[in-house]
Amino acid sequence: MKEDELVKTFQVKGKNIGKFITYLDELVEEGRIMKTRHDKYALPEKLNLVVGILDMTKNGYGFVVSKTEKEDIFIPASKINGAMNGDTVVARILSKGAFNKKNEGEIVKISKRKNEMIVGTFEENKNFGFVVPDDKKMNTDVFIPKTEAMNAKAGHKVVAAITAWPAPGRNPEGKIVEILGDKDDIGTDILSIIRRHQLPEEFPQKVLDEAERVEEAVSESEIEGRRDLRNEKIVTIDGADAKDLDDAVSIKKLENGDFLLGVHIADVTHYVGEGAKMDKEALKRATSVYLADRVIPMLPKRLSNGICSLNPRVDRLTLSVEMQIDKKGKLIKYDIFESIINSSERMTYKDVTALLENEKSPELEKYEYIRDMFEDMRELSSIIRKNREDRGAIDFDLPEAKVILNEEREAVDVVVEERTVSHKIIEDFMLICNETVAEHIFWLKIPFVYRVHEMPDIEKLENFNNLVHNLGYHIKGIGTEVHPKALRDLLEKVKGHKEELFVHTLMLRSLKQARYSEDNLGHFGLAAKYYTHFTSPIRRYPDLQIHRIIKEYLKGGITEGRKKALSAIVKNTAERSSERERIAMEAERDTDDLKKAEYMSHHVGEVFDGIITSVTSFGFFVQLPNTIEGLVRVASLDDDYYNYDGDNMVFTGERTGKRYRLGDDVKVLLIRVDVPQGEIDFELEELK
Repeated sequence: MKEDELVKTFQVKGKNIGKFITYLDELVEEGRIMKTRHDKYALPEKLNLVVGILDMTKNGYGFVVSKTEKEDIFIPASKINGAMNGDTVVARILSKGAFNKKNEGEIVKISKRKNEMIVGTFEENKNFGFVVPDDKKMNTDVFIPKTEAMNAKAGHKVVAAITAWPAPGRNPEGKIVEILGDKDDIGTDILSIIRRHQLPEEFPQKVLDEAERVEEAVSESEIEGRRDLRNEKIVTIDGADAKDLDDAVSIKKLENGDFLLGVHIADVTHYVGEGAKMDKEALKRATSVYLADRVIPMLPKRLSNGICSLNPRVDRLTLSVEMQIDKKGKLIKYDIFESIINSSERMTYKDVTALLENEKSPELEKYEYIRDMFEDMRELSSIIRKNREDRGAIDFDLPEAKVILNEEREAVDVVVEERTVSHKIIEDFMLICNETVAEHIFWLKIPFVYRVHEMPDIEKLENFNNLVHNLGYHIKGIGTEVHPKALRDLLEKVKGHKEELFVHTLMLRSLKQARYSEDNLGHFGLAAKYYTHFTSPIRRYPDLQIHRIIKEYLKGGITEGRKKALSAIVKNTAERSSERERIAMEAERDTDDLKKAEYMSHHVGEVFDGIITSVTSFGFFVQLPNTIEGLVRVASLDDDYYNYDGDNMVFTGERTGKRYRLGDDVKVLLIRVDVPQGEIDFELEELK
């Protein structure tokens, strides 16, 4: 239908016609509707078109990932037509996939460009220069005229702005806008990742000025109307290097044997008002980003490390949730209220674990007066955890690695961080608090931001089930849907076995990614009907927005008009926060991969024990005990010709019958490390 026909059909009149046409333009830009050469609007699927994000490979071909299609659409290199990795594109399906092959298509329109800036290494010749992108999915160099090179030298890490987009047979053109330093200089590597993911390092001056106007101490007038908990034993438990302490806990054992658990969260919204400059900047960032050598905070440090951080022995404003929980883990009653606390101690996970394991040292003696409190916490934590497990919650107990840096910010070690009893205490208390708040708000029917984890795609689970079947396992009751308990039971069966790690990893890949939503869709992994993120408002924007809604309700309710406004606010918050969370995770992963590769670059020629965790057509990945992963290329297996069985993820030698499959223990020789790309190559030494 044409524009005027749509206006008539939807009975749009007067001033609204202009708005309606603007909405049409926005829908076209997003690719949700199409505009034909004859100025008619249509749904893409009616025209055999698919809208999605182009996910390129370093080999030049790509896949269009669409919300409307079950399978990604394969795009050959010859049909990319000037699109780049991450672009929102419209693809025409040319042929339907058969025999387990994907649908094949071509790019017919680029709706939205993602990469206006490219980070890479500058190279030059006599008449011009070019930038080789760090992101190998950007498999085309950017041409830089000599006049636009900013005197960059070969080997410099640079940021280039695109001035002309690529076309078939023609590279993109650009100009250098920033020189980050020589590619071998310390710090340039992580700075390149920061620029590539467009992470905002510095706060605008107006935001900093607003933060400076915040008082450094709590005043008497700010305490009015709050419940005074300053005489209660309340502690924070965090990592030793944490500076933004946004949650504190307290516990009492009641005469009837019930527990009174208090979770006290920094009242960030008291200092960051809706629509303030700090609020707008916080939404723009949506999350703090924790890189190997630095933190890029969501809020200025004056707040995140200062007045909002629940530092010991100073007054701090909080939003508290007190929960009475019986000996079976049932929530008897709860209360949500504004409060003021004065944290007794700033505890570390290490110290709490040491106390609970009865380690004796002079450093721990000062905590003897609260030892009983931690014993009660451990008892309640185990009750809450068992309750959660009984309903079917999945616990991915995967090892987490930490890269140790020296004073020059070079990687000198990679260690696996143990998940101790103190980690579990905080995790359990935060989970039950988040569930309590989510259910409370749900029944009030107020617009809200939920943390959701949707039901997995059954087809993906069936593929996963086929893989683990080869190892002697299977998922019970898989059909049109599956209960999380069936997945948890499988994890229990593999516990302690050599294949435990990759079964965990494969299962994670089979599940959907958790996200934020204005709709309560439940949390599959936690087997929870109601879930949200309430406990980290210093470093996550959804938590901050949730606090604002709760406080507004506590102070007199929310009108119908305000509900309408909040509906739009929470939708925007959910979408923005989900997007920024994914970017933060990618940046953190890229940084870890780079620093792990940097560490391994000093160990080329050494032999390591490992386990095969993934098998692909070009080789298999081996993971070391410290979680570092590298590739053994099938081409390096020169004792036989090996056939790849993708269904069972195994290589089999034609002559010898030797097999390499998931879970095999191997010895590998480190032969190559590409630090900038975070790539590690092994050669097989021995199949154990």
